[in-house]
Amino acid sequence: MASYKNPVPTVDCIIELAGERVVLIRRKNPPLGWALPGGFVDEGERLDVAAVREVKEETGLDVELVEQFFTYSDPSRDPRRHTLSTVFIGRARGEPRGADDAAEAKAFPVDALPRELCFDHGTILADYLTYKRTGQRRKL
Repeated sequence: MASYKNPVPTVDCIIELAGERVVLIRRKNPPLGWALPGGFVDEGERLDVAAVREVKEETGLDVELVEQFFTYSDPSRDPRRHTLSTVFIGRARGEPRGADDAAEAKAFPVDALPRELCFDHGTILADYLTYKRTGQRRKL
């Protein structure tokens, strides 16, 4: 029987906090750097449920998902393997705290994001900022 190597589904969440801030986590495991909260979807788990779970595990925040933003699928987006990330936009209250595989969680003003972003999260955040400022979404 043939063995298939399929991309792995993941989710990421852009969490909006008061004061035009977004939440990022500093990863405990390679690849190191700052990233959007997110992770792998468990078997039998819906994407939205996975996003809420990952946010809670990594930041301690209860997020309300507002919309599904875009799915990123560039085979080189994750150096470990080919992943597909469905990105959500959500809102939360409070201040994040790093937990699970996040060494730290912090809210950053959207105009002062760190440069050391993992994966394709710099692209995702640039797309998000364009969307928030102009209403235009990333084109396929």
